[in-house]
Amino acid sequence: MAVQNHDDQATAPGAVAILSVILACDVLFWVLLAGGLAARYAAGRRTLGAVLLACVPLTDLVLLGATVLSVRDGAEPTVWHGLSAAYLGLTVVYGHRTVRWADAGFARRFGAAVPPPRPAPHGRAAVVDAWTSWLRFLLAYAVSAGMIFGLVALVGGPDRGAPLLVWLNPLTKILIYSLIWPLATTLRPGRATG
Repeated sequence: MAVQNHDDQATAPGAVAILSVILACDVLFWVLLAGGLAARYAAGRRTLGAVLLACVPLTDLVLLGATVLSVRDGAEPTVWHGLSAAYLGLTVVYGHRTVRWADAGFARRFGAAVPPPRPAPHGRAAVVDAWTSWLRFLLAYAVSAGMIFGLVALVGGPDRGAPLLVWLNPLTKILIYSLIWPLATTLRPGRATG
């Protein structure tokens, strides 16, 4: 069987469909998040807000289901299927944190909370924060890689799943480059404040 090049794969019907699902799920994530927080804080409809916010993780389930069904039903694996797996790894790890961040912002905007203290720019607290951030990305990397390899196994191995593996390169580079900040902070933590 001839292997398609990446340009042909990017425009294949299955590729366009999965890219559309990725974009729709990303937009839906933000619509549900903003709608839930607006209902909770701006409109004072806490129950509606809670229901909308509870639906936010469903976008990940929809994307996961669409990706798995697409390749399981015979769609040619493409770089977009790989992007779906990489995206899911990131949203699984960072999604809840993003919701908490946005919730805190809305609460401050509508007077329901005070701003949290800013993280320490120097000293031990800064070192801990830098390494915590890097370890969080390491977890996202591991989840993304696990999903990518799971899809590769689902499609029958690395020969057919090669386009899925493309996303390991940029994810690995980000993982390695992002080590610069925690290492630099560890080597030169600066002065402790306060």
